[in-house]
Amino acid sequence: MHGTTVLCVRKDNKAVLIADGQVTMGDHVMKHTARKTRRLYNDKVIAGFAGSTADAISLFERFEGKLQEHSGNLQKGAVELAKEWRKDRALRHLEALLIVADTKSTFLLSGNGDVIEPDDGLCAIGSGGTYALAAARALMKHSKLGLKDLAMEAMRIASEICIYTNANFTVEEIL
Repeated sequence: MHGTTVLCVRKDNKAVLIADGQVTMGDHVMKHTARKTRRLYNDKVIAGFAGSTADAISLFERFEGKLQEHSGNLQKGAVELAKEWRKDRALRHLEALLIVADTKSTFLLSGNGDVIEPDDGLCAIGSGGTYALAAARALMKHSKLGLKDLAMEAMRIASEICIYTNANFTVEEIL
């Protein structure tokens, strides 16, 4: 996925989800302040996307429905959305990745039916995702930064490397 970076960091039943604000079409920056994160299910779940905005909004709505259907159970909602996304003819063509998190879990969701829970509580998607993830892992091991500051520093590093990522961040926290 080109044009975004979304990072989720987790520690001690706290999660921070951060995304950049750049929207790129081809070789042009179309917007600098897009919001690629959402709070769902009465602000108990945070979610971020990489990919087509319209597709992501559709997925956010469906995911919120799955959360409602399963009384806020993040894992069950994530699995059910991934199954529907993979099987449904219209959804199957959506081009996006999602990261969803609550106070206990983080999952990466894809249209291939993937529901991946990272081992270390760190997860990133988008064109700058690998840079943000590497920076977050290093900072987690070698700094005493708070979770929000750690996420912001990792994203700042990614924004300095990835041309599709800017430093206009949106941050969501669950404590």
